[in-house]
Amino acid sequence: MKITRLIAVSALLTTGAYAAPFLAISDNAEIFLTGTLGVRADDNIFMTPDAQSDTIWDINPGVQLVFGRSSMLQGTWSVVESFANYSDHSDLNSNLFSTAFNAAYDDGKAKSTFNASFNEINQNTVDVRSNGDALIRRDVFAIGGQSEVNVSEKSSVAVGVQYTGTNYKRIGFSDSKVGTIPVSYYYEMTPKVDMALTYRYRQSWLQHGYDSKDHAVTVGARGEFTPKLTGQVHVGVTQRNFRHHKGLPDLDDKTLLGIDSSLSYAVSPKSTLQFGVSNDFDANSQGNQQKNLTIRGSAISNISDEWSVLIGASYRAINYYAQGGMTAKARTDDYMEGQIGATYKVNEYLQITGALALRSNKSDLDTSDFDNSVVSLAANLRF
Repeated sequence: MKITRLIAVSALLTTGAYAAPFLAISDNAEIFLTGTLGVRADDNIFMTPDAQSDTIWDINPGVQLVFGRSSMLQGTWSVVESFANYSDHSDLNSNLFSTAFNAAYDDGKAKSTFNASFNEINQNTVDVRSNGDALIRRDVFAIGGQSEVNVSEKSSVAVGVQYTGTNYKRIGFSDSKVGTIPVSYYYEMTPKVDMALTYRYRQSWLQHGYDSKDHAVTVGARGEFTPKLTGQVHVGVTQRNFRHHKGLPDLDDKTLLGIDSSLSYAVSPKSTLQFGVSNDFDANSQGNQQKNLTIRGSAISNISDEWSVLIGASYRAINYYAQGGMTAKARTDDYMEGQIGATYKVNEYLQITGALALRSNKSDLDTSDFDNSVVSLAANLRF
């Protein structure tokens, strides 16, 4: 649920056309050169009540390896160096590294996925910010995978593991490590819909605050529910158990209605509606415990071979709890975000994206209120 505030709309609007590769290593592996040249007008760069604005120029050169398009094993590996240059706050200028590897294997009877990424981040979000004039620098490493195997003609079992570690470069923020192991059983109810029973174990280690263990049991379904409606829905119970923390009082276990849903509705061959709901525990960058209810929706349309547009909105109810006990609620935040964007495909190598993002956080604490709007324009290259 935690996203950076880079020019993400362009990725959502990218068409599926392939550019000719910069270098073909073999019949099944190709190297592409990628890059973004963009400008952002941000009226609240720190996401604080006392807004400060700036214009930021982004230059993000990169390289991408694509392999196995026609094979059972497929994947990509990308490396990007991102340069952000602030017109008025030059002390915030940065160059950051990121890399991501994704692979998938499918032989018809078993399928597996693997992911690994490392991102240097210097952007604030509703969860990662301070009351002062600072961008919160951190490194995020993630690795995981999942395998699903057919155990009968109509059933399969999936087992996964995911680890995410966040290391903050600023004093007062809580490094974290989160490990998750989901186990799911799927049973084919119709040729296009599987019923699902899932157990998820999650353990969180925080530098500041309470470590915790989560147990979640959900029932749900996945697949093509109608000719136009596809996705997955899971509903169940999630329990968070807190580990005793020296110097802090013990916390009682907490339980909530766990929800994880993501659905897509094809309005037409070129237009799609996407929507979902989630409800889960979490902790913010300073180690404060949360429970989050998120409702999101978006519409994506390829209105022509050259033009595509996106409109999206989300609402998030964030309940924070005081470190002194989960019965004492520290505050409740209502966070809303909307975006609208359009992409023009110049050719198979170049796309131009313009976007407007609006964000607003209303909190029981005045120091946590903020409004933010970002207008961006970017040229995205891949050849």
